[in-house]
Amino acid sequence: MTVHDGLSAELAQGIFASPKTYEVVARLSSAPGDIHSDEVPAPRGFAIKVIGVPGDRLSPDIGGENQDFLMVNFPVLAFGTIPKYKQMLGLLEKNAHAPDFFQRLVAGVARGAKDAVEAVGKVPSATLEGLARDNNHPLGETYHTQAAVRFGDHVAKLSLAPKSQSVRDLTGRDLEDVQYSTMRDVIGDFFRANGTEYELRAQLCTDLETMPVEDAAVLWEEEKSPHRAIATLRFDSQDPYSPPRQVFGDDVLSFNPWNGVEAHRPLGGIMRIRRAAYERSSTYRHAQNDRPRTEPQALSDIPD
Repeated sequence: MTVHDGLSAELAQGIFASPKTYEVVARLSSAPGDIHSDEVPAPRGFAIKVIGVPGDRLSPDIGGENQDFLMVNFPVLAFGTIPKYKQMLGLLEKNAHAPDFFQRLVAGVARGAKDAVEAVGKVPSATLEGLARDNNHPLGETYHTQAAVRFGDHVAKLSLAPKSQSVRDLTGRDLEDVQYSTMRDVIGDFFRANGTEYELRAQLCTDLETMPVEDAAVLWEEEKSPHRAIATLRFDSQDPYSPPRQVFGDDVLSFNPWNGVEAHRPLGGIMRIRRAAYERSSTYRHAQNDRPRTEPQALSDIPD
């Protein structure tokens, strides 16, 4: 990740305060916590771990000197506050345990409703955005932190967008004949033949009334504050799903929005509750796998 030179003062904040190149590790994922066929449309995740970041640590017990940013491929969270999350949890759990054909039906109906809302110039609700999933190519998507983070002296939401033509060509491309592990397969096929670039952007909060921090379901309008480029992420051609990497990713590697520095502290109720949720999840997973949680200190720690 190369931090851009010549950033304006309000963008030159935190780990982006000066031009520098960092090593990064990325994880692409699907949202459900349990295992589903890729035939079921689902939100996609893109997490990045910036290696070797100086600064006061948010969670010293995690160890290491890394900064994690976790993003999803739509800009708002359907349950943007803890009370809303509690209301939605039953619906989400019920849908997650429904047969695959029913989940595909729900997503299809929601996509139709979303298209109708957009056709009349309206903005779909956060709940509709969350349900109206598709099976577009994950490498062509734009990803968002959804909730706000501290951005040095400011508050921001971050996004990650395709930059090089190879991934821009994949934006909006619906994958045909989706099978059980199609998402993994198309990502692996792409990176075995291509390198690519993404652009990391910051959207600064300029009005707390219309751009609230405590409700992640509220869309921050780009007319008030556009997403502005702050860094470029470059990924070389590689085999992302070699057996050693799969074991390392499943058993060792962790991503946590609270693994980072004070300059990029997660903000809002949903982010605060994630601190406990992610810690418990990681502790359980590493105990079950009988592997210690280890933060990489360099890309050489990631097996080929």
